[in-house]
Amino acid sequence: MRDITAILTHPGGAHKDDFLACSILIAQSPVEILRREPTPDALDDPKIAVVDIGHRHDPETLCFDHHQLDPKEHLTCALSLVLDYLGIYSSARRYCDWLETAEWFDCRGPNKTADWLGTDRDILARLSSPIDVTLLRRFAASEIHHRGEPVWEIMRMIGTDLLDYIETMDQKVAALAPIIEAWPMEHPEYPDHQVVFIPRQQPSVDDPAQGISFVLQDLGIEKKVAVIISPDSRGAGYGLKRFDDHPACDFRQIEDQDDVTFAHKGGFIAKTTATDVERLKKLIKIART
Repeated sequence: MRDITAILTHPGGAHKDDFLACSILIAQSPVEILRREPTPDALDDPKIAVVDIGHRHDPETLCFDHHQLDPKEHLTCALSLVLDYLGIYSSARRYCDWLETAEWFDCRGPNKTADWLGTDRDILARLSSPIDVTLLRRFAASEIHHRGEPVWEIMRMIGTDLLDYIETMDQKVAALAPIIEAWPMEHPEYPDHQVVFIPRQQPSVDDPAQGISFVLQDLGIEKKVAVIISPDSRGAGYGLKRFDDHPACDFRQIEDQDDVTFAHKGGFIAKTTATDVERLKKLIKIART
């Protein structure tokens, strides 16, 4: 992202989209956030990012407002426009389940959002967090936020973590896609289901379970996977886990095996020192319900 000298957003009440859009921008460029109406010069200045105000969407001049767009045709918000400018919107929509809901809420309001989610508006209110309330209220309470101020520093943390998460997920999916193996589950009640095996690699993929569901979606097999076998982060062996809590296996049935170091009493996960593929397949066979 090009160097910017300031970020400008609207005064008055703050919302999640302008808060998060500014958070991402200061994670890229740690500048002041000014909460005031933009002047024509500010809108034209390519070094001032104007967020959620100004009735202009023009990435060339860093203007990121959506209010001039027809909400019936454009489901978007200031955060989405900034993510798109950075070239990561499609990844963010993929990995951040909350993003589409935030777009609905900001673009079309709580009633239509509740209808879209298939629930009542008062249910949305019950999901509100005091963390959200306090951060937005404190953000709205000042006309300027700058480095060293608690709200600004928290915003930068949020923006940094969000950008890191999106980048990390892209890297995990890219690393996992070429190495996973799919084995037949060989279960009489689920004859077309599979066991997905993630072999240990160097360099290793940190917490591969976090990205595996997206790889399975890309392969079109997410509905046919019963078990995931992935490298144990605490040892040389492997973890065995039911995928989406599929009932095909109960890992309590292998807790007495010599090479099983842990089997959860809920039956959904186990750990083994075994590394041989045939032994791992045998453990799955024993665990079948």
